[in-house]
Amino acid sequence: MSASPSAATVEPHYRIPVSTADSPGQLVAKAARVRPTERQITWQRLEKTAFLHFGVNTFTGLEWGTGDEDPDVFQPVGLDTDQWARALRDGGFELAILTVKHHDGFVLYPSRYTRHSVVSSSWRDGHGDVLRSFADSMRSHGIKVGVYVSPADENQFLHGVYANGSARTTHTVPTLTEGDDRAGEGLRSFDLQATDYGAYMLNQLYEVLTEYGPVDEVWFDGAQGRIPPDKVERYDWDSWYELIRTLAPDASIAVSGPDVRWVGNEGGLAREDEWSVVPVQEKDYGRTDYALHYEAADQGSRAALVQAQPLAQYLQWWPAECDVSIRPGWFFHADQQPKSVEQLTDIWFRSVGRNSVLLLNIPPDQQGRLPDADVAVLKEFRERVERELPEDLARGSRAFGDGRRAARAVDGDPDTAWTSPAPSEGTLTLDLGREQAVDRIRLAEDIRHGQQVESAAIEARTADGWHHVATVGTIGASRILALPTVVTARQWRLRILTSRQAASIAAFELHRSRV
Repeated sequence: MSASPSAATVEPHYRIPVSTADSPGQLVAKAARVRPTERQITWQRLEKTAFLHFGVNTFTGLEWGTGDEDPDVFQPVGLDTDQWARALRDGGFELAILTVKHHDGFVLYPSRYTRHSVVSSSWRDGHGDVLRSFADSMRSHGIKVGVYVSPADENQFLHGVYANGSARTTHTVPTLTEGDDRAGEGLRSFDLQATDYGAYMLNQLYEVLTEYGPVDEVWFDGAQGRIPPDKVERYDWDSWYELIRTLAPDASIAVSGPDVRWVGNEGGLAREDEWSVVPVQEKDYGRTDYALHYEAADQGSRAALVQAQPLAQYLQWWPAECDVSIRPGWFFHADQQPKSVEQLTDIWFRSVGRNSVLLLNIPPDQQGRLPDADVAVLKEFRERVERELPEDLARGSRAFGDGRRAARAVDGDPDTAWTSPAPSEGTLTLDLGREQAVDRIRLAEDIRHGQQVESAAIEARTADGWHHVATVGTIGASRILALPTVVTARQWRLRILTSRQAASIAAFELHRSRV
């Protein structure tokens, strides 16, 4: 099969080339033209997603396996993925990602390409398939399916496949094995460039993406494993991306992928001003990578765009995912306890409330169930968030000001918006009809028109005139403010102070928390 068109060709506004010859003004103008893809918009609206770290580490007590574990250690005799799905549904999650393969290389489904998997465990007489159970349970409870297939593989290193120094050659994927049950089925095949290990990954991705139903997120990291410094596997990102784009066109590829970036820490915390349009470069066969350091405090401001010029090849819509575990470890450890509802709520304000998606890990225990303590916290966490942002007091209120279609900022539809008259100006005023007490504010841009707002002020009108309530920098898909004190007023306004292009405000919500 010939290569499919690149994302840059199919989606011309998803990334825009830049050069060292661009002036600061030209960089900002290009950033203002970058737009998200439909899959990115869908992903951003999830707001929070679930991670499930599960594998041999669950039984060895390790966080990072060695690759030589006896598969028979994997014994989740009480596996209940329906219980996982119920807990996640009740916790308000719409997508869950399973560690189908972690760095140790143990695979949670019966792959044709390795025996280091559930088939070599006596659990269910070698006929267990965690991925099958997971995917079926999630979908039956209305939850989308994501998969984490680790690029690093300690087991394949031990077998001389991973980081063996092999050259990239053309591989036909799927590569049929002896006695392959798919022979003669007229499989869709691909001729792709890959190393020996890259082909191993391609064949497993093919299995996962063709035999387990629709997949909505494929999660990669960039780990290399504990291998000698002269034994480095350069991952075949271009071929992996092409296979995923063709077999799962709606799937977001994160975090070593072109759709979603890692926020830069494992605490679940976004920057105060988190940009979705950031400078990027390509490395190692097309991998999307940061032009600035992943821990940089500023990834997308005007100053950051200039700072990144020596390395940046594109300005790209690359929104942030904030990953964190509900427990200290990523895998289950009996001596650890989950975070409190208060801790999770603080993380939610500093991730979802800062133009990012929260990825919360909830590790199953050795029985194959989510611990009761974690399940209880998840439900309480969802209820707490609902109390933080109860009824929107601004919904359907009288909206007016300059610009166009003011009422669309308060109609509850994320696909409609008030448009400011021009960059660096514009005021949207709401009249609630009577005085209302407010201590939470949520703002959102219609990101179909990009991310434009650089700063804005919120004000309330009391008996003695307009008073400043809060100032924000970026808004993006969601900006949530917890006011230090309750403000009571009938009229509220949003003033755009600085914007790259005309601002499109899809939501100006006012809430009184019930916490």
